Amino acid sequence: MAEINRDDVAHLAQLAHIDMSEAELDRMAGELAVIVDSVKSVSEAAGADVPATSHPIPLRNVLREDVVGHVLSQAEALSGAPDAEDGRFKVPAILEEG
Repeated sequence: MAEINRDDVAHLAQLAHIDMSEAELDRMAGELAVIVDSVKSVSEAAGADVPATSHPIPLRNVLREDVVGHVLSQAEALSGAPDAEDGRFKVPAILEEG
C-alpha cells in the first residue's frame, strides 16, 4: 500500500479546515492509499514507448467558415422589445440607486 497514513490525512484535513472523526481519518487514509496505489500501477504500465493520450480514439474538430450573415439594424433589434429608450432596451431597475 502507499505511504499515506492517518497523520497525513489529519494534516490535510486541518489545512482544508475539515473536521473529521477518528473513524473518518482511518477510513480516508485507507481509501487514499488505494487511490495512490492505483495511480502508481497505471504509471508503471505506461512506459516511455507509450505516448500520452487524452482520448483513446483520435478526434478531429469539424469547423465551418465564420461568415457574417444577415445583421439586424438597431431599429429591427428593438422592434420586438416591450420597451426601448434612446436606442437601447429599457428594463426595470433591479438595484436601488444609492
